[in-house]
Amino acid sequence: MTGPRTPVTTAPPAPPPAPVLPVPTPAPLEGRSPRRPPQRSRLGPYLLLVPALVPIAVGLGYPLVRQFVISFQEYGLAQQFGRPAEWVGLRNYAELLGDSYVWGVILRSIAFCLVNAGLTMVVGIALAVLMTRVGRAARITLQVGMLLAWGTPVLATMTVWQWLFDSQYGVVNWLLAEPLGMESMRYHSWLVEPLSFYGVATVIVVWMSVPFVVFTVYAGLLQVPEECMEAAQLDGANAWQRLWTLAIPMIKPVLFVVALLQIIWDLRVFTQIYVLQRAGAPTRETHLLGTYIYSLAKEFSMAGAMATIMLVITLGLTAFYIRRMLREEQV
Repeated sequence: MTGPRTPVTTAPPAPPPAPVLPVPTPAPLEGRSPRRPPQRSRLGPYLLLVPALVPIAVGLGYPLVRQFVISFQEYGLAQQFGRPAEWVGLRNYAELLGDSYVWGVILRSIAFCLVNAGLTMVVGIALAVLMTRVGRAARITLQVGMLLAWGTPVLATMTVWQWLFDSQYGVVNWLLAEPLGMESMRYHSWLVEPLSFYGVATVIVVWMSVPFVVFTVYAGLLQVPEECMEAAQLDGANAWQRLWTLAIPMIKPVLFVVALLQIIWDLRVFTQIYVLQRAGAPTRETHLLGTYIYSLAKEFSMAGAMATIMLVITLGLTAFYIRRMLREEQV
């Protein structure tokens, strides 16, 4: 006999979950551009440059514009006392560029610039590498000597070099005649012949320019990681291979900038050539761009045209060098 059955209760089914609806995003208004930074914040960096750019524009811009305008005029001593200048257009440029002597001066200046810049870079890099290899005492001696050479005024330096190459009492002639037995060089005049004149000028210009290259390249070599040099040495690379394939590529931007500055400086060299000319050298055969422009000082329009031509040559060499530098950096 069985008892009464208890009713079985079941829970009601759970309601289905409510569907998740996407949150609507507001549509962008038509014709409305994205939010931009305020105009003042974008112009802020440029406004900070104004105090530096205004003196440069006034100090350099006005003389360049004035020189460019005068080069298209007939401007001489009479115009300095109030006579109106006559506009002649390109006549001054045509007269200069049609003169074969002017082309000779331009070619001599470019050749002198490239030779001096190349020699300065080679000697400067060699001394910079030497400074990284010698001891502390020798390095300090080199640094002090180059600082003295670099800090000596140009005219004082030229006086010393004129005495060294003097035809009567010069030390250079005495060394060539006595210890080396070159009796023909005892009273040799270094400034009479153009070739030996430019040789003396090259020695002086390179000697005065090398310290800047040495200190700059030496600072760059100190930034080369010592771990890389030691790893290359462990791999069997000798000193020359470590320098040429590792250190030089790492400081290539420094070398490019220093070489560019040397080209600009050597192209517009003036003081050394002028002082040597005043010491007895033939002026017409030894002119470079700087001294030739100075010789045209009484003809302001011709001097302005020649200075403009020199500026174009400088910009051309600079642009060519910068293009090569950027191409090397991209590679």
